[in-house]
Amino acid sequence: MTPKSVALFLLGVFFIAAGTNHFVHPGFYLRIVPGYLPDHALLVALSGVCECLGGIGVLIPRTRRLAGIGLIALLIAVFPANVQMAQHPELYADVGSALAFYIRLPLQLAVIAWVWWVTRTRP
Repeated sequence: MTPKSVALFLLGVFFIAAGTNHFVHPGFYLRIVPGYLPDHALLVALSGVCECLGGIGVLIPRTRRLAGIGLIALLIAVFPANVQMAQHPELYADVGSALAFYIRLPLQLAVIAWVWWVTRTRP
């Protein structure tokens, strides 16, 4: 196994687990959807399904590249939820600190880079 194949497998598992968590603990995700967005429950469910499908898709060579593009688009789309947490840390004190929420913002770029790296070519 190469480092890239391990990173690819971990990415797939990460997104499948994260997507599944949207259905196991929807309350958390409902709380972080910015108020200006409509139908929070639908957005949480859609993002959960997309994370699961993206995680599965990156594990299948034939769909890997498209799944990577989709996951990057999803990570960009959910970025406002991370900004919401950083701007209003008092609403999420039970899950982290203001510092943690601000650190999470650039980490989103690292996850995007991870997706890009492992889905551009076959490991």
